Amino acid sequence: MQTSRAPGVAFIFKKALISALVALVLFSLMIGVRTEAGSDGQLTYWTRFGDLAMMVATVFGGSIVVELLRQWWGPVGTVRVVPPQVTSALSLAGRLVAPVLLIFTFLVPVIFYNERYILDLGILVLTYVMLGWGLNVVVGLAGLLDLGYVAFYAVGAYSYALLATNFGLSFWICLPLAGILAAFWGVLLGFPVLRLRGDYLAIVTLAFGEIIRLVLLNWQSVTGGPNGVSGIPRPTMFGIPLSPGDDGLAHKLGIEFSPTHRIVFLFYLILALALLTNWVTIRLRRLPIGRAWEALREDEVACRALGINTTTTKLTAFATGAMFGGLAGAFFATRQGFISPESFTFHESALVLAIVVLGGMGSQLGVALAALAMIGGFELFRGLDQYRMLVFGMAMVLLMIWRPRGLIGHRAPTVFLERNQAISSDLVKEGHG
Repeated sequence: MQTSRAPGVAFIFKKALISALVALVLFSLMIGVRTEAGSDGQLTYWTRFGDLAMMVATVFGGSIVVELLRQWWGPVGTVRVVPPQVTSALSLAGRLVAPVLLIFTFLVPVIFYNERYILDLGILVLTYVMLGWGLNVVVGLAGLLDLGYVAFYAVGAYSYALLATNFGLSFWICLPLAGILAAFWGVLLGFPVLRLRGDYLAIVTLAFGEIIRLVLLNWQSVTGGPNGVSGIPRPTMFGIPLSPGDDGLAHKLGIEFSPTHRIVFLFYLILALALLTNWVTIRLRRLPIGRAWEALREDEVACRALGINTTTTKLTAFATGAMFGGLAGAFFATRQGFISPESFTFHESALVLAIVVLGGMGSQLGVALAALAMIGGFELFRGLDQYRMLVFGMAMVLLMIWRPRGLIGHRAPTVFLERNQAISSDLVKEGHG
């Protein structure tokens, strides 16, 4: 039995008309009228009313489709009973997604060995997967909104670049040092924001990210300022360079040298770092500190009432997330060979935070799928520069309507009672606990 309070046809068309009018107002200056400075310095403009009408019509039709899908999916007051066969099939598919995706990731360099573009895109996606998993510790597990995560990414990148270029240290020595230095800055950020939460915490972390970027931009004697740091050494296979010389890995193995060898090595390197981040995060969730993060996320007042040291809990969350960001930054520096402050803007923090939110705060698999969809989606729409962000925004709105907790929302506690236990009344009398 189901009771339905689905809106009628008039309501659907009224809502679609309102959406179309809003779209007309918003897109009139964005799409309908374009301006540009002419060769003589005068402002010229031209109209694109056809594109504007097409966009408004798309919003009108899309609003109708959304309402119809909402009714089909389950309107307010409707109780739908999912057949057991469908439930079991969906459960099986959910369990198989992670291993299938992992196996496919391992085989990407084998399948697409001659596709340099796909390999580079895979490296980029895995880098953002690692950043998303690192930020997931702070936002998804501890519930601390961090808008300045790119600062730790930058600290890791510049730490490796400066140590490698000035002191000649290898990548394998600089990698843990970059993570430690980023964790140190995470602790420094944690101290001033111990008493802040919500929007105030977000504003302070945003300011911290901008401070780091401005320091990198203006401290020219150390960071190179806007010119950045160039000539960053490439990683080696434990001391053996991936170069065409006699001391290179290809010559020692007796195989023909190919520039793709270094790309494949970088792919598996960032894959190993991402899997390390995932493994450490999962292990930490099952430890007391991970349970303290979850308690802090759910209710800080109750967390204090339980006797949990919220100061230590927040600092460890910031330090752990910052460490993974620093490791990803070191990899970014060695992969690019050149870094500058332009690579560490607020846009990067917003992108990583969007990956965490859309994937589902606290969900490792959801973050990986969101990074694949967002980074790969940007590449699919690269030819549509004018509409790429519009499509991305619409996708985010639709996802927030149907999946407000992300693709794979996961807020289940790691510790719970499997069965109810009766407590004797003698144990709850006054004076006995």
